[in-house]
Formats: sequence, structure tokens, C-alpha cells
Amino acid sequence: MKIKLLLVDDHAVVRSGLRMLLDGEDDVEIIGEAGSASEAINAVATMKPDMVLMDIGLPDMSGIDAAREIKSLWPDISIVALTIHEDQEYFFKMLEAGASGYVPKRAAPDELLTAIRVAASGGVYLYPSLAKLLVKDYLFNEQPHGDEDSLNDLTPREQEVLTLLADGDSNNDIAEKLSISPKTVSRHRENIMRKLNLHSRTELVKYAIRKGIIQP
Repeated sequence: MKIKLLLVDDHAVVRSGLRMLLDGEDDVEIIGEAGSASEAINAVATMKPDMVLMDIGLPDMSGIDAAREIKSLWPDISIVALTIHEDQEYFFKMLEAGASGYVPKRAAPDELLTAIRVAASGGVYLYPSLAKLLVKDYLFNEQPHGDEDSLNDLTPREQEVLTLLADGDSNNDIAEKLSISPKTVSRHRENIMRKLNLHSRTELVKYAIRKGIIQP
């Protein structure tokens, strides 16, 4: 099954280049383009893509705000950021908005294709130099959230769900692996975030690294 992709970039020449690159891939289908955040949101509403390849610097609204709105309305749609911005501020804000991938425009085409495929499969892809920012932020800047024994407050099932969430699995993936309903996964996820005093998937991943649940 092909990954239905929406291209979002305010430069037509960039969209044209991406189309030339991706049209040759058997597992990717570009179903539309948008040159602004409002166009992107409208296109998502009508076209229902599997994924949005999103620039951050858009003329009417930042790609970060657009990603946040898209994820709030259509949480199952994956978003991969493709941007010139490689500084920490944009990187963390895009992750907080719900992006499943972050790739700089200087990256090799293979890196972008890998990001698209990883995100489409329910994982999270971070360009290597940017992934180091996440680990560095955890190692040097991140303070523990709440009681260090808070992991013990989780039930065995919640600990299983925490591990799978930190590994990048979607609610549906977790439901299938644990033979429970997606609604039950959502309830476990809410309980985990509340008990650990976490507020985003990024914080959850940092917590899991700190506790040794997953490896950076």
C-alpha cells in the first residue's frame, strides 16, 4: 500500500524538486501540494493523506502551529518536518507539536525517504545530528519529573505501554501487540502521563531513556 503524501512548502521550486524525487518511489504517492499553512489544513481535510511533509517557514502560520492543528484534528496523520532550521528551538517545538520526523533540507535524499518510511510505519525518525540534541538535552539539561520512584507507581501493563510508546509505536500498534483495544491503550497512556507528570511524547521518551527503559 502506498503512502499518500501531501507536500507543504511555500516555494514551488522546492515542491517540484520533491515531486521529482518522490514520484519515482513505488511506495509513495503525492496526492497534493500546499504553499501555506491554511492551504495545508484545507488539503488535509479534503484529501486525507497518510502523511504531511511540512516546511516550518510558511507565510501565514508557522509549520509548527500548522502541525499542532493538524495533529489535534487528525491524530492518525503523520507529519515529517523538512526544513532549513536545525537549531534546538524549532526542533523541540516541532516534536512537541506531534511531528514523527525531522529532516534538514541539506540531508541526502535517502535520509528523507527513510524518514518518510519510518514515520509511515508508526516510528519516529530524527536526523542523526538532531537526535543528539534530544539526548544531550536529557543528559545535561533535563531535570527528573516528580518522584524518582514514580515508575513504581505504574501497573505492569502501564509499564508495557510506556515502553512501546517510547519506542514510537502508535496506539493501534500497541493495541495489536498487547491484544487490547486502542481505547484501552489511550486510557493507559493518560494514566501514565498523569502519574509521571509528563506532558508530551518528547518528555516520555526522555523519561524512558533516563530510566533505562529504552536506549538513546
